[in-house]
Amino acid sequence: MSDIKVLIVDDQGLIRESLGIVLNMEANLTVVGQAKDGQEAVELCESLMPDVVLMDINMPVMDGVSATKLIKEAWPDIKVIILTSYQDVDYVVSALANGAEGYLLKTLHPQSLASSIRLVHSGGTLVTKEMAASLINSNLQKEEEIQTKSQTDQRSNLIRQYGLSERELEVLQLLAQGLRNSDISERLFLSGGTVKNYISNIYAKLEVKGRTAAANKARSEGFL
Repeated sequence: MSDIKVLIVDDQGLIRESLGIVLNMEANLTVVGQAKDGQEAVELCESLMPDVVLMDINMPVMDGVSATKLIKEAWPDIKVIILTSYQDVDYVVSALANGAEGYLLKTLHPQSLASSIRLVHSGGTLVTKEMAASLINSNLQKEEEIQTKSQTDQRSNLIRQYGLSERELEVLQLLAQGLRNSDISERLFLSGGTVKNYISNIYAKLEVKGRTAAANKARSEGFL
């Protein structure tokens, strides 16, 4: 079985040299070249045709994500592993979206890195447990943000449709929860008379009669 040809891409010479020494000591791994930026990585891929590229992200001239995209478009069989100190989820998503087969941190033990290279070369994909957890949490957060925005937009549209003020909406929500006028007055620091006026305005704007009808309409229209 021939050695796996590895190209190291990093703007820091010391890191390139250190990785080269470590990986060349591993069985069936050979470092065939080193590049200091993404543009040089693309050029060396054309001349050296490595099996696996270890790609840093933040580099001058051309960043690692852009270089990954160009490499995967030109040579789909070349495997790219992002090896970086950045744990930003957006970097992970961008790198994987542009074809990278793995995303690892530079703190990874050399033996684990060598095993990762072999795994990716054989067709596997890699994302650390920490990054996978971050991706899941990020996706959940984005879903919550989208849902919150949708609810906010819906509420804003309903407020405009019925002409309710923010204070009237607050009173309506408390009313729908079953609170009495005195409770609403205490909760919102309003006088009893002011609360009655707000409720009368709410009935008129929603075109309903009574608390139950107002609460039902609020629920059906999505105010709550």
